[in-house]
Amino acid sequence: MTSTTLWIGIGFLGQILFTSRFLVQWIASERRRESVVPVAFWWFSLMGGVTLLSYAIWRQDPVFIMGQGAGLIIYIRNLVLIRSKRREAKA
Repeated sequence: MTSTTLWIGIGFLGQILFTSRFLVQWIASERRRESVVPVAFWWFSLMGGVTLLSYAIWRQDPVFIMGQGAGLIIYIRNLVLIRSKRREAKA
């Protein structure tokens, strides 16, 4: 396996993780019969974003790097907000 083949595999893995978030959101919404964004959506977003950012850095694509990097801030912030709200609910 060449380095290029490995990185293309990483890129596809990131895309699969990133796309999985929509399936998770769709299934959760269908089950509740309303639009919901489950926590798993943000985890898949984060995992897919980190993987795709790694691939973008390998590709040395500044547009792709900027897009994925900015998204990571949003995904992390949403997970922090969710954790804070859960802690408040327990108190």
